[in-house]
Amino acid sequence: MTMISTLPDDRQAKRNVAVLVAAQAILGAQMPMMFIVGGLAGQSLASNPCLATLPISLIVLGSMLAATPISAIMQKWGRRVGFLVGATAGALGGLIGAYGLFLGSFPIFLVGSLLTGIYMSAHGFYRFAAADTASDDYRPKAISYVMAGGLAAAIIGPQIVKLTSEAYVIPFLGTYMAVIGINVLGSALFFFLNIPTPAKPAADEPKGRSRIELLKTPRIAVAIICAMVSYALMNLVMTSTPLAVVGCGFSANDAADIVTSHVLAMYVPSFFTGHLIARFGVEKIVALGLAILAASGVVALQGVELGNFFVALVLLGIGWNFGFIGATTMLAASHEPQERGRMQGLNDLLVFGGVTLASLASGGLMNCSGGSAIEGWNAVNLAMIPLLTLAGGALLWLVLRPADPERV
Repeated sequence: MTMISTLPDDRQAKRNVAVLVAAQAILGAQMPMMFIVGGLAGQSLASNPCLATLPISLIVLGSMLAATPISAIMQKWGRRVGFLVGATAGALGGLIGAYGLFLGSFPIFLVGSLLTGIYMSAHGFYRFAAADTASDDYRPKAISYVMAGGLAAAIIGPQIVKLTSEAYVIPFLGTYMAVIGINVLGSALFFFLNIPTPAKPAADEPKGRSRIELLKTPRIAVAIICAMVSYALMNLVMTSTPLAVVGCGFSANDAADIVTSHVLAMYVPSFFTGHLIARFGVEKIVALGLAILAASGVVALQGVELGNFFVALVLLGIGWNFGFIGATTMLAASHEPQERGRMQGLNDLLVFGGVTLASLASGGLMNCSGGSAIEGWNAVNLAMIPLLTLAGGALLWLVLRPADPERV
């Protein structure tokens, strides 16, 4: 890939952001599709209802395991290669998942879910790629705009589910077939991406901090904690939502509409999140995100009417947006270019490790912590309290620390 220098007026960065926004819209549609049907398909295949959300858990586990290798690939061969690897894995995951549904085999279906995790891992690097060629001033906006591409995905994904979930005699088979097409179509976009491959450092150049040293940096540690908690709580609640909605007597289409509203709420604020960070500071926006996540849990615990589900999931999406984009911005400004590969891979390894645990807990809390869907749903939302306490405490500690001229 041709080496280029970042243009002062961010022209190159803006062209890359446009490509990544389109990729987020098309390839990103797969994520709401998986969250809508993954648990329901798992429930139809698994012999134990406590394992209903295991397919989603394996997607997140695959993402966690792939984070470091995908980051290393991008560091050595560039963002484009890493993103193409992710899209290929997404197509294979959809194919194997469809085959598992066709055979009625839960183990094969789980293999497809694990492969889909590689796609999810590569998809998570879109936000970092947006920052690669951006100036310091444009960086939070670039990250925010790329995340905003999920707005289209929030509409496209659930609508595809409605069109395809019952297209064949076997429920959800058509949805997994559609996933293959999404990845094939979306992968073509990456040939328009122009991000320089990081230059190999000379022998006498500094190699940057080790992973342990990075984790000991207070600002980096708090950014990872806040990103982990924001994403884990979003996953914990969203994974259980279709099961809770259907379990409380509503339809799968109602569940799809609620997830649509949630994913819209995840990405609509991205049009101004970067501006809010630039104006008020990243710490305040992350704190606001954590507060809104707490409000989501409060609303969910008030009842199980459709209105409660809609409002709680909208608040969940907004809280995730402020918390996660804020933490990502904090992290992106806290490491050097030569540390990019190890830092971003380590970050996603830890973040998606936490999300994996949340996803695994989601099915158990929802289906196995009480005698009804209502009791399970309440247990899911009460589980938010300790994680919010952890993130809020870490952020408060960072803010109250003595001023550091190096912002670390």
